[in-house]
Amino acid sequence: MRYELYYWPEIQGRGEFVRLALEEAAANYVDVARGKGGTGKTMKLMASAKTPSFAPPFLKAGQVVIGQSANILLYLGSRHGLAPKSEAGRLWIHQIQLTLADLVKEAHDTHHPIASSLYYEDQKPEAKRYAAHFLDERVPKYLGWLDGLVRKSGGPFLTGRKLTYADLSLFQVVSGLRYAFPQAMRAIEKKVPRAVEVHDRVIARPNIENYLNSKRRLAFNEMGIFRRYPELDA
Repeated sequence: MRYELYYWPEIQGRGEFVRLALEEAAANYVDVARGKGGTGKTMKLMASAKTPSFAPPFLKAGQVVIGQSANILLYLGSRHGLAPKSEAGRLWIHQIQLTLADLVKEAHDTHHPIASSLYYEDQKPEAKRYAAHFLDERVPKYLGWLDGLVRKSGGPFLTGRKLTYADLSLFQVVSGLRYAFPQAMRAIEKKVPRAVEVHDRVIARPNIENYLNSKRRLAFNEMGIFRRYPELDA
């Protein structure tokens, strides 16, 4: 099957969690929005699908259109060996992914704490206050929980010996936080070595390494979820 991934063409965003799974699985897919007329095709399918998504990303698999990153990964995981075979195991990975989605949302809100429709410059005082709380309390709590999962499972990944899509997503989160908050992350990472080791193991996987070194991998930038504003990295 040739998958069609629909997302925005300029950013990694939430679509990157899906891309990483597709790349690790060596799946046949096209990143529609990055092709000619891609954004128009994305908006058209979003309006015409029988099961329309509220917003990208969404994945077209045959006649099925699936929205929400965690939901897409739930679908891909069991089909490409990136999730356990048991129902309980699949639900556990999905639960971890949903928790990562909460973290991603809070990371986004460091630069848009009031409204996504406002420019960052219109909410800088609130962003600075939000980011300080996020870095002091929330990031250590989230990464500490993930670090504990690796410890309890015996590693080397979140749920044990086998990599899942949640490990790929943890890699993306750590990478994004390093980009946005390099100073704060240097201190935080010292307390969550197992989570950092998962990041390092993912980056060394052949398919992921190939992807990261290719033009298919978009660079982090100040239009995406993880944005580098030095004044927030206190």
